Amino acid sequence: MTKAAFPSFGARQTRLLQRLTEVVAVSGDEGAVREIVLEQVRPLADEVRIDALGNVLAIKRGSGKNRLRVMLAAHMDEVGFMLTRDEGKGLFRFGKVGGLDNRNLLGKAVWVGPERIPGVIGTAPIHLTTREARRRTPDVDALRIDVGPEHASKVKPGMRATFATTYRRMGPSIRAKALDDRLGVATLIELLRHALPNVDLMAAFTVQEEIGLRGAQVAAFALEPDLAFVLDCTHALDLPDEDGKPNTRYNTRLGHGPAIYTADRATLSDPRLIQHLVETAEAEGIPYQFRQAGGGATDAGAIHKQHGGIPSVSVSTPARYLHSAASLARVEDWKHTFYLVWAALRRLKPSVLRPR
Repeated sequence: MTKAAFPSFGARQTRLLQRLTEVVAVSGDEGAVREIVLEQVRPLADEVRIDALGNVLAIKRGSGKNRLRVMLAAHMDEVGFMLTRDEGKGLFRFGKVGGLDNRNLLGKAVWVGPERIPGVIGTAPIHLTTREARRRTPDVDALRIDVGPEHASKVKPGMRATFATTYRRMGPSIRAKALDDRLGVATLIELLRHALPNVDLMAAFTVQEEIGLRGAQVAAFALEPDLAFVLDCTHALDLPDEDGKPNTRYNTRLGHGPAIYTADRATLSDPRLIQHLVETAEAEGIPYQFRQAGGGATDAGAIHKQHGGIPSVSVSTPARYLHSAASLARVEDWKHTFYLVWAALRRLKPSVLRPR
């Protein structure tokens, strides 16, 4: 097979990513992202439906013979907060939704609800805390989201909130919140836009990944694919060690291309699909890296255990500072993630799944 002529990738994709990152769509309340996804995929797919949990399932059927049913999954939700009690005058108790470090919360600006009501996570200033208190990270119970009395009537317990970080292009990089996993969502939309005839493409824009891979479990059961690729965003722990020695504990590195998973906390990736991705990358001249085995999990952890088993592998765009107020990723890594998965689909044949 000759090398692929890749689809164009540029301003349209980055405008879409900006829209996706600047909405509030914390786990369990993904409606703002779902609205954008539906707008984008309805003209592209043969079938679009929303399941009982809120996953968007979009199917684009191919036209060739012996087509594989390929599930592509990306999660719509982000980590954030749920307001739990109104304490009056615009002050609200809250709980964390998903994996967040309390050290990243103090004094951060937030958006509350779909209307993005502005607020701030308040705590006592350094002038009024003891030296002993400054050594400890405050518990969430000691913090409040403050929207001010003028917005108090617009905000209710149960509403979600997240960091108020706007999208910004910084040279070769993107700075935004929720790159985990709006990068995957934007990539999946582009794969639907450029669907290939040799596969039945089954796109699952999933919910509640950050709190237990819940949407993916339901989606995989419903779609019954032959195999699955999960599109996510993974940690680039590539900063120098504190002592100045080379960093040997990184997960991935920025600028080294998409990260192919071999294993994480929830999945041992299917070796046939790993090999297919590596062979594709090398044949097409696409840079790639292996995500170092270790903690964390993607929707593959739920998908691969459905029905009689679904061969699965994850491919992620690396980014720094995930699950914080601002993450940083390279545009080229994102583009090459799209190219790798698109080319892997183009080269995909039933023989890939033969026992080895």
